[in-house]
Amino acid sequence: QVHLVESGGGLVQPGGSLRLSCAASRSLFSINSVVWYRQAPGQQREWVATILVGGATNYADSVKGRFAISRDDSKNTIYLQMNDLKAEDTAVYYCYADYRRRDYWGQGTQVTVSS
Repeated sequence: QVHLVESGGGLVQPGGSLRLSCAASRSLFSINSVVWYRQAPGQQREWVATILVGGATNYADSVKGRFAISRDDSKNTIYLQMNDLKAEDTAVYYCYADYRRRDYWGQGTQVTVSS
């Protein structure tokens, strides 16, 4: 099993920045991929960014150039640096892990972008 705990959400003004963290209960080297998703009220869950065990990354077009996914293997933690935030980035952000062909989700962290 893998337990994932997100943190770092909050209220930020448009144009501001936040860094989300996803702490995993086991080594990141044992996890095939870690993905950030988000879900806005009344909308379906949306893919945001992926980082693979080898370090390759990929981003949704809506966040490309503004968000950056990274990892700290010493802390078993994945980060999502979010810059130039917009109102449409408001959502609950979830961390997902693919571990031994099973799906694991964190509890989510709320990000609200508003003036």
